[in-house]
Amino acid sequence: FTDWLRGVIAFRSTRPPEQTHADIRAGLAECLRFGTTLVGDIASEGASWDALAAAPTRAVVFRELLGLTEERAALAAEACGQWLAGRRETATCRAGVSPHAPYSVRAGLFGLAGQLVREPKRPLAVHLAESLAEVELIESRRGPFVAFLKGLGVWDRDGMARHLTDVMTACDFRQPKLFVHGNHLAPSSRIPRNSTVVYCPRTHAAFGHPPHPFREFLARGVRVCLGTDSLASSPDLDVLAEARFVRARYPDFPGAQLLRMVTLSAAEALGWADEAGSLEPGKSADLVAVPLPDRDAPDPHELLLADHPGARRTMFRGRWRTSTP
Repeated sequence: FTDWLRGVIAFRSTRPPEQTHADIRAGLAECLRFGTTLVGDIASEGASWDALAAAPTRAVVFRELLGLTEERAALAAEACGQWLAGRRETATCRAGVSPHAPYSVRAGLFGLAGQLVREPKRPLAVHLAESLAEVELIESRRGPFVAFLKGLGVWDRDGMARHLTDVMTACDFRQPKLFVHGNHLAPSSRIPRNSTVVYCPRTHAAFGHPPHPFREFLARGVRVCLGTDSLASSPDLDVLAEARFVRARYPDFPGAQLLRMVTLSAAEALGWADEAGSLEPGKSADLVAVPLPDRDAPDPHELLLADHPGARRTMFRGRWRTSTP
């Protein structure tokens, strides 16, 4: 995992700002082609704000926070506060904050991030329990992350949280909270109120993690939705493909529940459930028309979740926006 992170950092360092913005526009166009009309994007320095604020989608742009040493954490909090103060939210684009992960964010910065989004109640997202290396680092201060952080010049043994649960406790405010991945969270973990575990199925599989505890979380009443993570670890930004991937591996999992995980549960997670996420009177006409196999099935979810080619059509606020080639 740390080797992959080094590759991501090295790649980002080669991208000039104009290329980064071109990449953002390309990713947004891909989301629309696949039928996504509500985007939650974790962005370095909030770089995707302008593109998403002008796009035919709803969005939450999470400004990423990085800072493990005391000095870096203070600078990150100050810059984030200034960024939030400078955002003029629109009818379709809102701001959020993402203290990145327990291995990259000072323990106290999680609480500061929660205070930044407390009023108004903006959403907060954290990568949590993504790898065994992260768990080993937090629990014992050992493992491959030590050399990784020392190589970056940001190692601070005493600056990190003591337990993964401390991160969730520090973020336990009333605003929406997204805990991304959760691959190595115990199924019995206490998940704070108004929280969502974001399971990224194809990224999870790409790293060879053990089976994700999403079914156990759902059985306990914890909200779970699906994410793509990013093109750094997933072949595309197709959320329906993530659902189909889960269906192929867990064919007994209810199709209706799986569909909810990529629609209404996701809208609830991002704080948009009053406007989007389901087709109901008074909500926005946001939808995707998906080609189905030319056959019948007792359960229509069986057809929707079967891999099938063909052009999709995306509607946002009552207007057709795009289709796949």
